[in-house]
Amino acid sequence: MAKHYEALQRAEAERRRKVVGEPAPVAPTEWDTTPASAPKHKKGLLDKMLSRRQVAESGMETASDLNKRRIAMLQPESFASEQFRTLRGRIDSLATQQAIKTVSIASANSGEGKTMASINLAVVTSMSVGRKVLLVDCDLRQPKIHISLGLEPAFGLSEVLSGKASLEDAVMRVEGVDLDVLPVRGRPSNPSELLASEAMRELIAKVSGLYDQIIFDTPACLGLPDAKTISELSDGVVLVVRAGVTPKQDIETVLEILDQRRVLGLLLNGTDREASQGRPY
Repeated sequence: MAKHYEALQRAEAERRRKVVGEPAPVAPTEWDTTPASAPKHKKGLLDKMLSRRQVAESGMETASDLNKRRIAMLQPESFASEQFRTLRGRIDSLATQQAIKTVSIASANSGEGKTMASINLAVVTSMSVGRKVLLVDCDLRQPKIHISLGLEPAFGLSEVLSGKASLEDAVMRVEGVDLDVLPVRGRPSNPSELLASEAMRELIAKVSGLYDQIIFDTPACLGLPDAKTISELSDGVVLVVRAGVTPKQDIETVLEILDQRRVLGLLLNGTDREASQGRPY
């Protein structure tokens, strides 16, 4: 329980920092004592891991981050895109043993790649012949899907759940791919209650009859109930873990929070191709 409590405390502190704009912790200054004439070494693995952690903790967004979130669209033949095809294939294989129409993409904390995984998995799945796919942004606090895909929604998930707009009014088609998206437009004051409402259950039942695959991009698991709520309404969950960033104890805590019977596997994000030829999970 102590491990669980500490992980939740860290997640809540990080969430408050991002909401109120508190400055990120500053790492101690490291002095370079190497003589000017000495040769400079290439950045090592530890340095890369520290850089990834600093970017994740600061919440910084770069053009590279945005492009990675849609790499399956920009570079459909790339190594990363093929890895998401492998992930799609593994989910399809599992679907022969159990119904997996709705899949939640989750992570312990923000900045670990769940939105990137959600978008790219949805894109490669939509490339399957004759398969209708819907990507739903369930992060009513810090939505990123519409920004990543260049969408300007007039309505979104919160408007549909509150009865202010119809599903047909809110769903958007992504240009260049055969993919529908239910984005987030307004940020409600009661996101957890909306996601846990009967309206959300009815919405999932409705889209399940209209689409062959529905992928949910959920908020971070630790510190909020939203991801657990959505995961329990899904047929399966893929947990995204970022190499060098996600603490082991946070992964263990999330696996305790989620219904492990629904967890399809882990997706390791942020590894170098040269360092690892591993699979998506």
